[in-house]
Amino acid sequence: MSVWNYANVWETIAGAQPGAPAQVQGDRRFTWEEFDARADGVAAALLEPAVGAAKQATVAQYLYSCPEYLESVFACFKSGLAPVNTNYRYIEDELVYLWGNAGCVAVVFQGSFADRIEHIRERVSHVRLWLWVDDGSGPCPSWAHPYEAAAAGGMAGRQRAAAWGRSPDDLYLLYTGGTTGMPKGVMWRQDDLFVLMNRSGRLRYPEDGGVADIAPRLGRSPHPSPIYVPCAPLMHGTGAMAAFSTLASGGCIVTLQGRSFSAPEFLDTVQRERVTETAIVGDAFAKPMLRELDAHEGHWDLASLWLMQSSGVMWGAETKVGLVRHIPRLLCVDSLGSSEAIGMASSISSRKHTAGTAGFQLGESTRVITEDGRDVVAGSGERGLVALRGRGPIGYFGDPVKSAATFQVIDGERWSIPGDWAEVSAEGELKLLGRGSNCINTGGEKVFPEEVEEVLKTHPSVLDAVAVGVPDERFGEAIVALVQIRADSTVAEAEVIAHVKSHLAHYKAPKRVFTIETIGRAPNGKVDYKRLKNLAEEKVALRA
Repeated sequence: MSVWNYANVWETIAGAQPGAPAQVQGDRRFTWEEFDARADGVAAALLEPAVGAAKQATVAQYLYSCPEYLESVFACFKSGLAPVNTNYRYIEDELVYLWGNAGCVAVVFQGSFADRIEHIRERVSHVRLWLWVDDGSGPCPSWAHPYEAAAAGGMAGRQRAAAWGRSPDDLYLLYTGGTTGMPKGVMWRQDDLFVLMNRSGRLRYPEDGGVADIAPRLGRSPHPSPIYVPCAPLMHGTGAMAAFSTLASGGCIVTLQGRSFSAPEFLDTVQRERVTETAIVGDAFAKPMLRELDAHEGHWDLASLWLMQSSGVMWGAETKVGLVRHIPRLLCVDSLGSSEAIGMASSISSRKHTAGTAGFQLGESTRVITEDGRDVVAGSGERGLVALRGRGPIGYFGDPVKSAATFQVIDGERWSIPGDWAEVSAEGELKLLGRGSNCINTGGEKVFPEEVEEVLKTHPSVLDAVAVGVPDERFGEAIVALVQIRADSTVAEAEVIAHVKSHLAHYKAPKRVFTIETIGRAPNGKVDYKRLKNLAEEKVALRA
């Protein structure tokens, strides 16, 4: 039995090491004492009677990665409210849906989003408090309240405890899945999330322990406190969950200032702040880093960086080898997981060993099952869905039907089955194929686009690529590749097709290849397959 709550943990750490660094962004620096006090002020604002917040009322973070993001999450945890991540790329209708589905009573927002909010405020009348984060884009709107004034109230000692207190059952709401349907709110109990992240944390506590176990461990770790840069935005689970884990170890979060990923800024930051760990999302972040390191060998002192974690998309073996060549002590940890399932499988690359692309070692609580409920036989070539048992989300917010489809009881145990397809080799290694929602059915054969994309991206002229299926009279669907080529490069369609055929079965090769200016990946490295599929259909029609 465990009873972990993040607010209790972080408050205990703030009391034990008040002067230690908690958050850094450029010239802005906050100690743990300041982190705690500023979150107190925001919590008090959220609990003002005019807001009308009840137990586990929801509060949206509509922010780029910045100190205010984690401060406001901390404020929610302090006051027994549930934070709601908001993708800052969403436009009006998506925001209305998200905040309406979650029933948000408050929104913490970047000033640069004020005009967009102005257009939809009447459609989200359930939001009763707007906290404006000044980013220099203009004055605070008349309908909002300055975030800084609320945070400063905590520094002045203004605190208010929620009447309902805190609980290990308090939620962290993680909305996901916006490219394959409307976003779904994954409900994580804080206790479950804390225990899972604690199992791989730098400073680990007894699983069934409590806050009394924290202070004695803070000063006794043989390792320095982690300093973590979330390259993946805090609005996504990859960035946020690793940040939670870092803070639980008494570490420091360093957020980049740029609003899109810049490899030089990241490398400069690692050197300046002596960063020890980072979280990325596959090659979308790793390849730009490697290009900079190759072009400016020896320019950066990156000796402090020992851990680079990735989750969510494939991370090429060649890229890992290149990074380790420049940073010899680096461990590249590729995790198979999702918002619904943490720790399904993993692979580790280092100076001594390089894991293959999309090859993972199954965790002890992971299995691969066929659509009719059988376990995939290792080495059989069968394909199945990856399933994870143990601690996990309690479901999707307000959606019992989708919850029942993803979180299933098999042989008396509850399993999370988010939709990741895989094969299992004779040696027991899991080969990830991709999500079934994007699977291409061509001539009766199922082709997972991620498998084709990884080969496309090994072509020396291809910077990024996506494979989609378009309607085809003969095959049902035909594979079409959209490729973004490197600057000052050219590539012929036949050359790309031949390249894929030299690595994969011929039926997996694209029938057509089109070059486009950019794949347009989201900040988390993921792809809007629906948009690119429509673009591919248009290009095929024009060539017909």
